[in-house]
Amino acid sequence: MSRERTQISRRVLIADDDPVIRCLLSSAVTSEGYMPVAVNDGRAAYKILQSDADFIAALFDMSLPGLNGIDVLRHMRTEKRLQRIPVMLITAEQDLRVMSESFAAGAVAFLTKPLTADKLQIALRVLLRSAPIHMLPETSWPGKADLTSTNLIN
Repeated sequence: MSRERTQISRRVLIADDDPVIRCLLSSAVTSEGYMPVAVNDGRAAYKILQSDADFIAALFDMSLPGLNGIDVLRHMRTEKRLQRIPVMLITAEQDLRVMSESFAAGAVAFLTKPLTADKLQIALRVLLRSAPIHMLPETSWPGKADLTSTNLIN
């Protein structure tokens, strides 16, 4: 695999209309060793995915302008080439129905605001561990002990 291809597959798509949250999410992604690609609305996120599906994961706010996060996720799940990208939805909603709807649409992680650095780091690690193993850098591949362990966070 070429160096360029390896760098591309280490990208995480972020869509949030709040510039402070977008910056926080981007910083967290960077601190985990990945490259954030951040946009401020759902249509922009989906447009990127239409031309470039080479992302290891995606983080979407639930209440984005244009297309909301869950609608972007639903569109992704209808396209085979986008189905492998794990998605975390983020919201200020505290309603369990919203969480249930998110998982039913195909989200692999769900995070409620307000965000804390610790909560975000844990959720991001869970999200990244759900990426297809061939998308992860070799240093992240689980060993036999990791596969039998129930501890997702080091």
